[in-house]
Amino acid sequence: MRRRFIADTFSPANGHPTHAALTGEQAAHLARVLRAQPGQIYDIVANGFLHRAEITAVSDNQVDFTLHEELEADAALPIHLLLAVFKFDHFEWAVEKATELGVARITPILARRTEKHLALAAAKRVERWRRIALEASKQSRRTDVPEIADPTPLAAALTRETAPLRILLSETEQSLTLTAALSSNRHLALSIGPEGGWTPEEVSLFTQHDWTHVTLGPRILRAETAAIVSIAIAAAHITPRN
Repeated sequence: MRRRFIADTFSPANGHPTHAALTGEQAAHLARVLRAQPGQIYDIVANGFLHRAEITAVSDNQVDFTLHEELEADAALPIHLLLAVFKFDHFEWAVEKATELGVARITPILARRTEKHLALAAAKRVERWRRIALEASKQSRRTDVPEIADPTPLAAALTRETAPLRILLSETEQSLTLTAALSSNRHLALSIGPEGGWTPEEVSLFTQHDWTHVTLGPRILRAETAAIVSIAIAAAHITPRN
């Protein structure tokens, strides 16, 4: 299996690119560690398209490619994960694993029970979360990188959400399971609460915005565990986006 990289730059900027380049750390790794040479073949993702690519030039800070035939690639899952901000090490693990599982988008949510110091620091961490998603995309051989939105207050995120199927993991729901609520071929928004759960006011706000409340069963799961389990279950019921 050929190594795969996500291009840092490509041209033309619109449509199907014909040339691409790796720069910075990716280029240094390819040039110094893998000892890349012109003529070698790799898989390169550029503008969301996967290509067989031939190296045309190598330096310590840039590796240039000519892109050849487009290759078949798996599409992202049409899942928007609204994930309440919690302890950063656990949150980052969830971002990494959600990316590996194929979600299309992640929005960090500032909830009522998000610890104040975490809420204040979240805006400064979002670039790190985007880097984590990028590295996880490479590791899992995705052809895209999920969008990591800026940290957003819950009310604003619910107002903007347009997915036809909106599911809230709820500790108070006892009967309707996630599996029962899912349907195929639909874009899905999936919301996971903070440590301590949603407040009653927040739960009411979800209801006002037509979110379906579901349960994962009788056990109380950590937020990051609930996120990964939910995505895995949803992945078996919905069709990846084109």
